[in-house]
Amino acid sequence: MGEVHQLLMKHGLTEVRRSFFGEEKHGRLCVEAAHAVLSDERFQIGIAHAGFAMAALPHRRIVDPVWERDGGPIKLLVESGLDSSRNPIGVPYGAIARMILLYLQTQAVKTQSRDVELGNSMNAWLTAMNISVGGKTYQMVREQARRISRCRLTFFNRTADHEFVSNGAFVRDAIFPLEEATVGQGRLWQEVVRLDESFYQSLIDHPLPLRDVAVAQISNRSMAIDIYIWLAYRLHVLERPIDVSWAALRNQFGPGYKELRFFRRDMLPSLKLALSVYPEAQVIIDETRGLTLHPSAPPVAERRLSTC
Repeated sequence: MGEVHQLLMKHGLTEVRRSFFGEEKHGRLCVEAAHAVLSDERFQIGIAHAGFAMAALPHRRIVDPVWERDGGPIKLLVESGLDSSRNPIGVPYGAIARMILLYLQTQAVKTQSRDVELGNSMNAWLTAMNISVGGKTYQMVREQARRISRCRLTFFNRTADHEFVSNGAFVRDAIFPLEEATVGQGRLWQEVVRLDESFYQSLIDHPLPLRDVAVAQISNRSMAIDIYIWLAYRLHVLERPIDVSWAALRNQFGPGYKELRFFRRDMLPSLKLALSVYPEAQVIIDETRGLTLHPSAPPVAERRLSTC
């Protein structure tokens, strides 16, 4: 358990808040996020595809109609869909795209069905995850839903002897109605969406359990989401501590960075926030060399997962 978690357990939120009063804003944010996880009693569970621990969506809008992410044994290609005039509409990106996908994946695994209810259920979940579907975020949510609905996926899973290729998409049906909706008018979502059969089966075969309360605290930071998913996947299977260099971390989380020092500067806040919502994680940060990952308990214990 990290230093912030130990302080919260020993002294409580009020005292730790006082200790961090003069700290920069991000330090105080980590304290609040850590407290939210430690004090959570509902223990709601979300699900991500384990493949996204090694290969994720872009953090920002990209011009290229194809996104490639190589995570060692896993390689992901995401191809932009086309509109009715055959123009690319773009690859999904950012925190909101990740949150929409987390909802779809969680509901599919929990119900063991490709058909996922949207409508009020999805709106309520996004609100619980600190994302309002109204106001300034409305168009962004709609745009990312549109991109998710149209894009194509190719997963490559490489072993010493073979390369397994899985082609498909996230969904078979558009997530939103065709008519243009405006705030307060029309519908943002269809009532039900059907996941792509290949993606759904791969998800059922490779689910990665996460804690909803943790995801809610990092829901507006795409890199923190990716780091949390990566740690949730990686730490509990380790048999011994391993070192991960900043160069390797850049390949994983920021291949677009030319300067390693700029990547390290931008990753550290997201890393610390991800660790604040994963109290079981045992990770040592060396700002010069990189990270040392220690075997750690997963964010969701197997006994809890079996009861959900």
